[in-house]
Amino acid sequence: MEPRAEHLPSTDDVARLRRFNRCHTRRIGVLDDHYLGQDRPLGEARLLFEIGDDGASLRELRGRLGLDAGYLSRMVKSLERQGLVRVSVHPGDSRLRLAGLTPAGHVEVREQNHRADALAAGLLGGLTPAQRAELTGALGTAQRLLRLASIGVRLVGGGHRDARACLDAYAADIGERFPEGFDRAALVRPDEVSGKAGAFLVAYEDGRPVGCGALRRLEPPVERAPGTAPRLGTGEIRHVWVHPDARRLGLARRLLGELENAARERGYGVVRLDTHAVLTEAQAMYRACGYTEIPRYDDNVYAAHWFEKRLVP
Repeated sequence: MEPRAEHLPSTDDVARLRRFNRCHTRRIGVLDDHYLGQDRPLGEARLLFEIGDDGASLRELRGRLGLDAGYLSRMVKSLERQGLVRVSVHPGDSRLRLAGLTPAGHVEVREQNHRADALAAGLLGGLTPAQRAELTGALGTAQRLLRLASIGVRLVGGGHRDARACLDAYAADIGERFPEGFDRAALVRPDEVSGKAGAFLVAYEDGRPVGCGALRRLEPPVERAPGTAPRLGTGEIRHVWVHPDARRLGLARRLLGELENAARERGYGVVRLDTHAVLTEAQAMYRACGYTEIPRYDDNVYAAHWFEKRLVP
């Protein structure tokens, strides 16, 4: 989904990020055709690293590296000619091609890792222990935020396969956490979270669904006489979930904000939600995002806390 106008970066923010990129890429030798002193550019070196000891399918590599299929194919063929990679057909799916390292490829990757470690150690060696701690902490923050920035959030139909896959994962996840388990019959229906009534959002990282959230209607907005403002409706946020691999990035808050935007677009002035007693981290997030605890408003057997937020138009 497109960022709202107030969330667009300033020209200074853009300039700072570009300066960092220029400095960093020069320091680690990205621009050199002989990356780390080996006889190949960064693209091929990275591809060898991603294939790794266990190998990977070309489809997986395309998604992981964000590469065009033709460009990836050319790189793989180049590495095949150099005797570093071997491509085979998946034994269970003839449509899937697998890339694996040859013995020479394994030697190449081990040497690549040795040189990369030496380069990193050389850069860090010029700093004091306190400065190294400051740098590595800042890099951890930068990695988290850049990863969050790369995740796309899309509006899909409630019956979309990715929506149902996320709900399946959500149900399995909370079913393990709730002492009483979880009945899938409590999940939202596709028609409740589609079209004008509601919305279903899916977060994608490298083409893979890693989170979701749903909005459904509790009270519809009411049109009034021409020239007067309509009475705003009430929406309900459901099933905000993030894959374990994508947690602690800030993605749940982002999904929550996008669902609030979807509620505004549908004429809702208030959103409500409920949560289970064991989901203490969710309760803390809702309070931090401006939600106020209210009395019970539904008959959800899994709920122990109920929240509401009035939306600024």
